[in-house]
Amino acid sequence: MSLHRRTRTLLVAFILVPPLTAASCGDEPSGLTVGAAAVGTVAEIVEASGSVTARAAATVSSPTDGTLAELRFDAGDRVRKGQVVAVIDSPAAERRLDQAAKTLNAAKSGGVSSGGGTAGFSAARHRTDKRADKAFTAARDAAAKVTDPDLKAALLAQVNAAQQQYEAASEAAGAALRSVQRGVASLGEAVNALGTAQRLQAQQAYDLAEAAVDALTLRAPVSGVVQLGGTATSGTPDLTDLLADPAAAAAAGAPAQAPPAGVDSAVPQGAVVGAGTPILTIVDTGRLGLVADVDETDVLLVAAGGKATAELDAAIGATYQATVRAVDLLPTTSARGGVSYRVRLTLGKGQYADGRAAPAPRPGMSAIVRLQVRQAEDAVTVPASSIVSADGRDTVWTVRGGKAERVPVTVGVQGEDVVQVVSGVGAGQQIVVAGADQVIAGQSVP
Repeated sequence: MSLHRRTRTLLVAFILVPPLTAASCGDEPSGLTVGAAAVGTVAEIVEASGSVTARAAATVSSPTDGTLAELRFDAGDRVRKGQVVAVIDSPAAERRLDQAAKTLNAAKSGGVSSGGGTAGFSAARHRTDKRADKAFTAARDAAAKVTDPDLKAALLAQVNAAQQQYEAASEAAGAALRSVQRGVASLGEAVNALGTAQRLQAQQAYDLAEAAVDALTLRAPVSGVVQLGGTATSGTPDLTDLLADPAAAAAAGAPAQAPPAGVDSAVPQGAVVGAGTPILTIVDTGRLGLVADVDETDVLLVAAGGKATAELDAAIGATYQATVRAVDLLPTTSARGGVSYRVRLTLGKGQYADGRAAPAPRPGMSAIVRLQVRQAEDAVTVPASSIVSADGRDTVWTVRGGKAERVPVTVGVQGEDVVQVVSGVGAGQQIVVAGADQVIAGQSVP
């Protein structure tokens, strides 16, 4: 029979089947059971493994080397997006801001000397360009270490805008110099243009250094529950890790080893941190979801808005309601080479069989997801055991005049125990429901 393609695990049906009787030939039982096609409701279910997901999770990390001066929330606390969660003290960043402030003051109070002619002018412009490039590179490096995507994007946009503005000013100074060399402008005009570029560069360096200091005040990128440190990972170190020289790794700038088992990995207030050190992770559990991996042979039956149920390993006996939110277009490949597609669902509340409310699950918990893909109501149904495959077609053995007769049927919705028959037999028609694979055409079936 052709009922092996998918896992079918749920039948919601009201089957109108009369009491089954055992048929026999002579005095010996034949092992056949005769019943009748009925009318009922059949639900077809696709089963897939999955896991619980949070709406979002964001790790807040230190943007630079320094000390964790303030940690304003503890594990389990709830925070709102934009709240200050920690403050990093970075003497290096503060020194860069102080130096930028002094350079800015000097640029505003001083000017470019006209001594040295065009050669001195070119050398001064070259030095200004180098300082600008150094400032832009340092600002980009600092922005790259920021984990908040919105803040990182804002800092990078600020750097790009500043660089474009400076390049325009530097080009204006260069154009002025070329005019001097052609004899169509005075050196004083070129000096003024270069002075404008230098003041702009100093102002931009100060603004970028100030932005880097402002980034030391860490804010919550999302609303949710605080978990100290980064997201937990596990795994076995490879041979390179096991043979590495800790001193050499430290000298090369490699991250510090994780603390031994039994020691809290969270960074305490007052601890020294490096750029990228995770301070805390905020998990948004406002809307839990499910991700299920559905085999390619079944995924075309799954559609957004479809209903599903889930059972969690952590809450045995509880059933959670779920709704399909979306089906991924691109596949994932399993370790065994099979192709599957991720189905994303919104997870609802759960309930035990006795009516008790099930506990709220945690992100990452394993689940078995049962997706209801098709349902037929008031359908002609037969037991799945009555369907046999012959010459590539689904058939049933009907009983007419006490004789077995093979009849091709078209199968519709397929439940675990009962299937819909679209054509071939009608409700009430007698069929062989057990032992169908033993029947011979024309065999007497009382």
